[in-house]
Amino acid sequence: MRFEHRLIEANEHTFHVVCAGPKEGELILMLHGFPEFWYGFRHQLTALATQGYYVVVPDQRGYNESDKPQEIEAYSLDALRDDCVALIDAFQREQAIVIGHDWGGAVGWHLASTRPERVKTFIPINIPHPADMPKGMVKNPTQLVRSSYMAFFQIPFLPEKIMQTKKFKYMAKGLQMTGREGAFAKEDLEHYRNAWLKPGALTAMLNWYRAIRLDFRNGPKSFGQNILVPTTILWGWNDPFLSKTLAKESLKRCSNGELIFIDDATHWVHHEYPEIVNHLILKSLKKTKHETPRSLK
Repeated sequence: MRFEHRLIEANEHTFHVVCAGPKEGELILMLHGFPEFWYGFRHQLTALATQGYYVVVPDQRGYNESDKPQEIEAYSLDALRDDCVALIDAFQREQAIVIGHDWGGAVGWHLASTRPERVKTFIPINIPHPADMPKGMVKNPTQLVRSSYMAFFQIPFLPEKIMQTKKFKYMAKGLQMTGREGAFAKEDLEHYRNAWLKPGALTAMLNWYRAIRLDFRNGPKSFGQNILVPTTILWGWNDPFLSKTLAKESLKRCSNGELIFIDDATHWVHHEYPEIVNHLILKSLKKTKHETPRSLK
């Protein structure tokens, strides 16, 4: 299938987006996480577009070919949420189906919590509601160990120096070691390295983590509470970074929610078992009665 690459002006920044499917189809906005870019959803792009959806996958701010502001404040969840709203506006829609993995899912949770009128259906993949992370660390001490890399990322300059050593050898190795064998092929890792090599990209990517302290300054209530939109949480059972307890706690926030664990999968389930993930996404979307997408007046 042909992918269309576009540059979109939204929320005072330029975003590189990849689109597929019929433009009159219902809009799906897919949000990647760290340290990926649009390419991480290539399997889902094709599968969803062939079912008649118009699928839009941006390089989120700080990544690959999108703008990369260098100040930490530019990566608050409010700013990242507003990027999504502006992108939905740019495609002249009132709502989108939102699918997010990792940090992209955190942005999706925040969008669904605080701007539910812009979200038709929400599908987070291996990411809890942001307000549940602190509680998860208290209830499950092993989660604190799993999340220790976040503390390392707070250090200025040093993470960048280490991570870019030998053409990002350790970053690439980290993807391979935390996923199932074969999840990331050598040619895939070359695409990632090229994205990480973009000027300013690595610091911008790490600033997503460094902005966490700004997001929690006003407490977890600032993220919103109950999720009113239909929500299906997909979760690789063997995620090395995030405990299953976090998924269960996030489900409690959903008035119309479902949690599906995928056996023998890790944090990178959309790479490891794309056919299963695609099937579950489409099954979830069929549960929602589709209306003709409305255009903004």
